[in-house]
Amino acid sequence: MKGLRIKKSIIFTVLTAVLLGFIAFVEKTESTKTFNGIEVIVKGISDVYFVEEQEVIARLNNEFPELRQGTFMSDIHLAKIEKKVEKHPFVKRAEAFRDLKGKILVKIDQHKPIARVARPMAADGYVSSEGKILPTSPVYTSRVLIIEGPGAEVILESKDLSESHQDLLDMITYISNHKFWGAQIASMEIDRKGNIWLHQQVGRQIIEFGKPVELEEKFKKVEILYNEILPEKGWNTYSKVNVKYKDQIICE
Repeated sequence: MKGLRIKKSIIFTVLTAVLLGFIAFVEKTESTKTFNGIEVIVKGISDVYFVEEQEVIARLNNEFPELRQGTFMSDIHLAKIEKKVEKHPFVKRAEAFRDLKGKILVKIDQHKPIARVARPMAADGYVSSEGKILPTSPVYTSRVLIIEGPGAEVILESKDLSESHQDLLDMITYISNHKFWGAQIASMEIDRKGNIWLHQQVGRQIIEFGKPVELEEKFKKVEILYNEILPEKGWNTYSKVNVKYKDQIICE
């Protein structure tokens, strides 16, 4: 038994030495590997790319002069590259890593716009799915809910709706994620007090929604309008429908 334990101990020592030697070899190989190019991979949102790969590469080459042929890979700081890429307004998350061929790969997740804030006398902006306020892109546009009216200015003054207007963000998200309402509601008009009017893709009625609260209850009342009232009274009978009061649907 003693001899068996000694044999096992020797085997363990040898395996440990081999493993340590392999780790040292890999580390030495990595330390002598040189830079051989950079590749940026952007994950699209419904085949829309607000972040252009060549633009990111150009920015990185300008910011990091060490990204050139012959630079040791160990001298390239991946964390700094990630932070630089994440400063792009449409980049939600960036991950940089090295491959076995000496390339730096940067994978990018984009912010997803769910609404566009429209202003007639100033630049528009997007609202992301997390509530972040994003600039518009000179290259791409996204077909999303339009937000307009005097209250739109207040939205763009905020950097993050989840911190300042969570109730409004909840309503935008509710419409965006709903199969029917996402297709039916074309735009949302907001006054300075936060009252909301909805404009439809199909139908002439303006829906006076009130404050962005009690969403389920109010949208159920709009469903009653579509399913029961308009088929009986006629689709063009009313021009305005008010659902902001509890347990009431007011048609005018």
